[in-house]
Amino acid sequence: MVAGRRTCYREHMCTVVILRRPGHEWPLLLAANRDEMAGRPWDPPGRHWPDRDNVVAGIDKLAGGTWMGVNDEGVVAAILNRKDSLGPDDTLRTRGEIVLEALDHADAADAAEALSELDGRSYRSFNLVVADNRDAFWVRSMGEVAGGRIDVAEIPVGISMLTAFDLNDPVSGRVAFHLPRFEAATAPDIAAGDWSSWQALLASTEHGSNTDSRDAMRIVTDFGFGTLSSSLIALPSVDFPDRKPVWQFASGAPGETAFGPVEL
Repeated sequence: MVAGRRTCYREHMCTVVILRRPGHEWPLLLAANRDEMAGRPWDPPGRHWPDRDNVVAGIDKLAGGTWMGVNDEGVVAAILNRKDSLGPDDTLRTRGEIVLEALDHADAADAAEALSELDGRSYRSFNLVVADNRDAFWVRSMGEVAGGRIDVAEIPVGISMLTAFDLNDPVSGRVAFHLPRFEAATAPDIAAGDWSSWQALLASTEHGSNTDSRDAMRIVTDFGFGTLSSSLIALPSVDFPDRKPVWQFASGAPGETAFGPVEL
């Protein structure tokens, strides 16, 4: 792998899209594409941790953590690498454990507060989304360069997008090009099981004319890095206590692999 390519893909690692709409029957919708090296082993979402039998998440078989999960209490969490921080560091803890720590909580606000006490110097830099049907937070660590400080901010109502940069940051070519497309799209109809508008956007290989091809939602390269899976999650309102969250998962690149339901 040439150095230029490595630098480029480090800057484009995963995407999470969040729609917050308080008062709706489904107040939190989340879409995510996971971008990774194809050779890194993983398994699809399941109850992989006997000591956390309330957690459903994909498992990174290399480090034992996860990139995204949901717990039985209705909290969802997803982590993304920040720019220039792809891959493990043997001197630091795996970021995949942070998602599991978030899912140890029954409430997103409690999880965000607990994560704010982490020492960011123990991990490579990251962005994390933690949300439930009432609240949603962006948790950011710049790692050693910020002295280990963890920043927590509420995710605003409406559509937001998170990549390897800050929330809704137009410095990200992916945000600049695709956030307006999500804002203009028809919202998924969860009752009808219709996610088609978001599925099409997650599968898009389009990008701005002045940006790199890896600013597409679905990344395709010739060196083993790309979009390996995709998720669509909906959390029901507290007014419908008998409803469970919905998770549709594609165990390959969206547009090439069909989405199917995850058992929750």
